[in-house]
Amino acid sequence: MIASHIKDLMTNKSASAIRRMFEEGIALKKKFGEKNVFDFSLGNPDLDPPEEVLSAIEEVARDRSHGSHGYMPNAGYFETRTQIAKKISREQGIDVSAENIVLTAGAASALNCVLKAILSPNDEVVVPSPFFAEYRHYVKNHGGVLVEASSKSDFSLDIEKIASLLSPKTAAVIINNPNNPTGRVYSKEEIDSLSTILKVHGEKTGRFPYLICDEPYRAIVYDGAVVQSAFQFYNETVIVSSFAKDLSLPGERLGYVAIHPSCSDAATLSAAVTFCLRVLGFVNAPAFFQKVIAKSWDAKVDYSSYKKRRNLLMGILDRAGIAYARPDGAFYLFCAVPSHFSGSDSEFCEHLKKFNILAAPGTGFGGAGYFRLAYCVSEETIVNSEKAFKAAMSF
Repeated sequence: MIASHIKDLMTNKSASAIRRMFEEGIALKKKFGEKNVFDFSLGNPDLDPPEEVLSAIEEVARDRSHGSHGYMPNAGYFETRTQIAKKISREQGIDVSAENIVLTAGAASALNCVLKAILSPNDEVVVPSPFFAEYRHYVKNHGGVLVEASSKSDFSLDIEKIASLLSPKTAAVIINNPNNPTGRVYSKEEIDSLSTILKVHGEKTGRFPYLICDEPYRAIVYDGAVVQSAFQFYNETVIVSSFAKDLSLPGERLGYVAIHPSCSDAATLSAAVTFCLRVLGFVNAPAFFQKVIAKSWDAKVDYSSYKKRRNLLMGILDRAGIAYARPDGAFYLFCAVPSHFSGSDSEFCEHLKKFNILAAPGTGFGGAGYFRLAYCVSEETIVNSEKAFKAAMSF
């Protein structure tokens, strides 16, 4: 018999909404045809990996040397960690070494390993809402309590709200930057202010919460937006990320944890994350793609097609009369359920489904009254969806 709490989570409509919509989309496409279904449910990057990555794949695949597919140190190949340290040093403006890097099986693995390493039973993790829906599960996995801090109306950080929710039990604050589902990129001032309240809280309580920055969309930004360096503001910062979104490699599961070199327990935290990589069953990041990424992590990628599709979809929503938050990055639009619709966001998504539009309810992201559209889909899908959106709004 499966555990009752797992059964409850599996059958919870809010918790499984995105994947359920994705699976329903497959069924609808078989019934009505690909061109007649407008599936905006899943954030699956659709750009092809850049040529540098494909060439590195071919090069690594030709390596038939003895032991090339064997175990390596749990934290990952030293050469790959050295290359990721270069990446982080460039992004954060602070020198980082391989000792501050742990390679993981994707960003989800990275975040779970960090949380496993730092959470004691009933420790709290503060998350600005809306947030990536899986955070609820990740925190609960390791005995923690997720504390939601509502954001401002424009989805910027409500620093006073976050400060009011910090307690002696606060182990960490997680920010997703750019944010999924809103596409919000947090400003330098927001990161500075957030760091300040964490320092004040630490000085007051003797416990400095970790600032965990979840940054898989860091490179996908628009209109001059810049993802700020949190390392420059707060020493107790940990970056978790992957190459799923920026290099379009979600299925290859290659991520990493980067720990601020001046973190008060940097060496111990790195060792703890590495230990947790083992005990959670990941053991190590995939060997093949560690070697690929070491050769191609800085490949140039043109994200302009995402911006084009963002603009196309925003135009359609404008004409249909659907309000949304203009995203600074990532590839999502977080839209408000129309004021004249009497039901919940889940009910509105069911309404949209009648017009073959698949969207994710905002409640699952901690954003009741909204729904998310992922525009990493074909231009044809976006353009052809206009009639369906207008029809859905004329109920």
